[in-house]
Amino acid sequence: MVFKKRPKPTKLQSMADLEPLMEGEAPILLDFWQVGCRPCKIMDGIVNELAEEYAGSAHIVKVDVARVPGAVQEFGIRSTPTFVLLGRSQKKPSKKARRKKPQAPSAEDAAAMTPRWRASGMVRKDVMARALESNGAVRAD
Repeated sequence: MVFKKRPKPTKLQSMADLEPLMEGEAPILLDFWQVGCRPCKIMDGIVNELAEEYAGSAHIVKVDVARVPGAVQEFGIRSTPTFVLLGRSQKKPSKKARRKKPQAPSAEDAAAMTPRWRASGMVRKDVMARALESNGAVRAD
C-alpha cells in the first residue's frame, strides 16, 4: 500500500518568509494562533483540511504570534485565533471610468496583495472555503 503525503500548512518563521508567497498569484490564508489557546487547537484541524483541499491554488500559512516578531503589529492582531486572507485586488472600474477611454491598470494596483477577508475566533470551514474561492482558489481533487 502506498501512502500519499498530505499537504500541510506552511509555518511562518519570520515576516520575511511571507514575501515570496506574496509575489505569486495565489491567495494566502494566514492563521494567527498561540500555544495554549483552546479555540486555536480546535481550528487547527480545519486549517489542516483547507491546506489539503486547496493545495496548489492557495497558500495556507500558520503564524505563531509568540514566535514571529512583528506579525501582531503588522496585521493588528488582538486575539487568537485570527484569520486574514490576502489576495490580489480586482477593482472594477466605476461607471464614470468605463465611459471614458479604457486605461490599463497601473503595475502598483495590479501587484498589491491586500487583506481581502478577516475573522477572529471560531470560524466555520465553509465560510473560510468561500473566502478562498472568491479570491481565486480552486479545490484540488
